[in-house]
Amino acid sequence: MAETVLVRLTVNGTAREGRCEPRKLLVDFLREDLGLTGTHVGCEHGICGACTILVNGEAARSCLMLAVQAEGAVLLTVEGLMRDGQLHPLQEAFHEHHGLQCGFCTPGMLLAALDLLRANPDPSEEEIRQGLSAVLCRCTGYQGIIRAVQAAAPALRATP
Repeated sequence: MAETVLVRLTVNGTAREGRCEPRKLLVDFLREDLGLTGTHVGCEHGICGACTILVNGEAARSCLMLAVQAEGAVLLTVEGLMRDGQLHPLQEAFHEHHGLQCGFCTPGMLLAALDLLRANPDPSEEEIRQGLSAVLCRCTGYQGIIRAVQAAAPALRATP
């Protein structure tokens, strides 16, 4: 049996820990060890963006990080967007504006959009396109996604 290490982090506001091999990817640690399967595994090479989460408030590809690199970090995954049974404004907007089709890119797209709107609360359509360009939608649902981000921006600006 390979040597394992203890990884302690905060995920979606909850302190979590687990033991894993030092070479285990963060996306696999989230899915397999912590049971958080909302983060999707796409290309496993950092190209598709399906595995995008927030690490210490910044968008990151969890397939390019080792779990041990997240030691002590604060993570936000798609499971952490909903609060007290209420959808996050981005989730509501994706629903209302048909910002999802097959749903595979949706978790990464939501977290990339949140990262974008935190950095730029009032982006233009071009800035949204540029800000989300790192997450690929295989269904080409970009128009609905862009409309959803535009619709969610005012709600996020109003949220403290």
